[in-house]
Amino acid sequence: MKNNRNGQSAILTDTDYSKIRKQIKSQKYKLLLDLAWYTGERWGALVKLKVEDCYLNGKPREYINFRAITRKATPDGKRQTRQVPVHPVLAESLSNYTPDSSSGWLFPCRDGDMPITIRWADKILRAAIERLGLTAKGISTHSTRRTFITKLHRNGTDLYTIKKITGHKDFKSLERYVEISADRVKGAIATL
Repeated sequence: MKNNRNGQSAILTDTDYSKIRKQIKSQKYKLLLDLAWYTGERWGALVKLKVEDCYLNGKPREYINFRAITRKATPDGKRQTRQVPVHPVLAESLSNYTPDSSSGWLFPCRDGDMPITIRWADKILRAAIERLGLTAKGISTHSTRRTFITKLHRNGTDLYTIKKITGHKDFKSLERYVEISADRVKGAIATL
C-alpha cells in the first residue's frame, strides 16, 4: 500500500470510484476519472488526449486512441500507440461532455493552448479523496491503472489478453499491477 507517496497505489472498489466521482464537480474532470477507470491508461497520457483521440464528427469513437508520443516509454526507449475499446458507460460519459475543440485538447488548461498538467489532475483527485477522508487508503492516480488490471484478472481475463489491452511488453512488468487476494490464494489451494 502507498504511504506518503511511497509503495504501490491502492486498488479501488467500485464504491470508492463512485464516491470519488461524486466529489468531482466538473464534468470535464469526471470524464478524466472515467477515462482512467475504463481504459486503465496512465494519467500522464490521459491529460494529453486530443479531442480527435476520443471523438469523430462530434460523436464518441469506438476506440480511445492513446498516441505513442503521450505514452510512457518501455525500458528500451520505445513508445507505442494504444487503442482501447470504449466501454458503454464511458461512451455515455463522452456523450455527456462537450469538448472545447478550439485548442484541440480534450482537457485544456485555463488559457487553452496546452493540456492540463498531470500535477493539476493529481491535485483534483487528491482533493476529492481528502474530502471523503480516504487519504490513509493510499489512493493515487496510479490506482485506476492497478484497479483496471486487477479487475480484468479477477474477472477471468487471461494475462496475454491483459498484456495486449494495457500495452505491457512483458509479463514481469504486468504482474506488479495484479493484486491477488488472500481468499483467491486459499481458493486455489482448496482446488487441489
